[in-house]
Order: sequence, then C-alpha cells, then structure tokens
Amino acid sequence: MSPSTQPADVGLSARIVALWRTLAASARLAVGIPDYERYRAHVLARHPDAVPMNRDAFFRERLQARYGRGRSRCC
Repeated sequence: MSPSTQPADVGLSARIVALWRTLAASARLAVGIPDYERYRAHVLARHPDAVPMNRDAFFRERLQARYGRGRSRCC
C-alpha cells in the first residue's frame, strides 16, 4: 500500500466504524435496549457534578420507565 492511499483508507475505515456504531445504537433504540455506555459518557461529559448510576440501577430504571406504568403502551 502506498503512503498516498493510506490516509484515505484510514478515513474511510473511520467513517465505516462511525456509521456502524450509529446504526447499532439506532437499532438498540428501536427495539428498546438501553445503551449504558452512551448514558455514562453523556453524564460524565454533560453533568460533571452528577454521579452516573451503576449498570444495574440504570437497567432497573429503564425497565421501570418502559413497563412500570401499569399498562402496556400498546392498545
């Protein structure tokens, strides 16, 4: 591989990885699987004074938010 083509290949690889991550996150949201890593990164970046929930508490809270209303949102 010549040095002149390597940066373009690296850029393409990075874009493919970014696209894959976006698609995977979208698919998880579509089927209702919460993304703990994204939540944690958000809390640490945007709310430096807050302590993120641990993984178990996060999933309990997400399940409660989704199913804890007494009735299903469907029908």
